[in-house]
Amino acid sequence: MHDETRLPRNGKDFVLFLAIISILSVNIIAPLIMGFKFGFSKEVYFETLRVIPVVWICVILLVTLVVNPLVNKLVQKFIEPTDGFNARVLFTILFSVTILSILLTVIGSWIGMREISMEPIQSFFYEWPRNFFIAFWVEVLIAQPIARFAMKKLHASQARKAVNA
Repeated sequence: MHDETRLPRNGKDFVLFLAIISILSVNIIAPLIMGFKFGFSKEVYFETLRVIPVVWICVILLVTLVVNPLVNKLVQKFIEPTDGFNARVLFTILFSVTILSILLTVIGSWIGMREISMEPIQSFFYEWPRNFFIAFWVEVLIAQPIARFAMKKLHASQARKAVNA
């Protein structure tokens, strides 16, 4: 998979890949979740925009410190060496979204409420399935394809420069 042009090849690529996915995801998923929970209005949207930077930082920290190590171990248990790129990507997205949606259903609520309370834990089994569903489809249909397209274009540009050099 190292030669795969749709995935990051080094740390700099990973930072760009993570930035694209996280910025798109947070800016689409958070307003959708808040809209479904509190209604779609300008007031709800602007309140969501106020907390997005804090949620984005939380997402970056969770992905790099918690989610990626767990996902890498889980994916290896579910894929075979003969499995293709799409199977690997789908398992990665499934596990990443599952773990992040579980954590952010609680932590994201605390950030939005600006307090730590039992409310997100008490309503977890009502809210988490909706949050997972929204996040999964945003990742599969929007954020991940755009980030992989950006990686493919970046690697094609780097290959052209290497040939011309």
